[in-house]
Amino acid sequence: MDSIYFIVQQMLIFSIPLLLVALGGMFSERSGVINIALEGIMLFGAFIGALIIRLIQNNVSPALLSSVGFGQLVLIIGLLTAGITGLLFSLLHAYASINMKANQVISGTALNLFAPAIAIFAARSMAITGDTQKVPFTNQFLIRKVPLLGDIPFIGDLFFKQLYISTYIGFIILILGYIFLYKTKTGLRLRACGEHPQAADSAGVNVFKIRYLGVALSGFLGGIGGLVFIITTSTEFNASVSGYGFLALAVLIFGQWKPIRILNAALFFGLMKTIASGYSGIPIIKELPIPSEVYKMVPFLATLILLSFTSIKSQAPRAIGEIYDTGKR
Repeated sequence: MDSIYFIVQQMLIFSIPLLLVALGGMFSERSGVINIALEGIMLFGAFIGALIIRLIQNNVSPALLSSVGFGQLVLIIGLLTAGITGLLFSLLHAYASINMKANQVISGTALNLFAPAIAIFAARSMAITGDTQKVPFTNQFLIRKVPLLGDIPFIGDLFFKQLYISTYIGFIILILGYIFLYKTKTGLRLRACGEHPQAADSAGVNVFKIRYLGVALSGFLGGIGGLVFIITTSTEFNASVSGYGFLALAVLIFGQWKPIRILNAALFFGLMKTIASGYSGIPIIKELPIPSEVYKMVPFLATLILLSFTSIKSQAPRAIGEIYDTGKR
């Protein structure tokens, strides 16, 4: 039973960043803008978010720092900062893709290259930890047990112990994202811009504004996802999010640009990541005569295998990646 608790808790920890970032990518690509800059957005959001958390922790008393409630408040401030940072960073991609009509893949690739460079330069310039790009912080964010809910048999041990508040935030954003996409006028317009922008334009929809909104939402969620990944897997920012931005793109494609399917895909890849990183804590797997290097490849092998089988039936938004020109109908 302990193994089941361990697997589920670790799966959720690894799945939530993927879920958040993939949902962000969904909003951008549903509006018609390819966003492969998710890796760079995650990294830059994580850098600023971790920096803010470190600054707060370094300027409060030890007594306040040890308070559980204060720790959650610091995390929420860090997440909001990371989200806003990701949003602003993503506007570079929006401007290049929408206003300048640049190739969206090249624009995203440029941001992926730019993000780690500027983060490393900034970290070293501020001499946070000497001549390195690391931004350490005190991880005081793990929720050992949610009062009352943690006492529920089985369910309490699975979902209300040894988790981060980001887990619950991720599911709340999933619900809100579903409602926004399928139950609101703006969501309908966003989907229309990704399917047939000319028809949306003829109906009075400002395609440029809607696409800006889609990219901005992807930046906000990507920045939050970047910090969530760093917080839940480390005690420092080290100029890397371990390829999670690209893995989130696989989750997005495997999830067919739909929120619930994206959740299922994120949970699956979270399980694969749990096997790769925590196999030593799973007795049945630990006893198998398989080298540790093989386990580390599991998430990426699963990505290749699944995409090879599902890409044929993939139903991406029809106008994804297309440059929209108001002069054409």
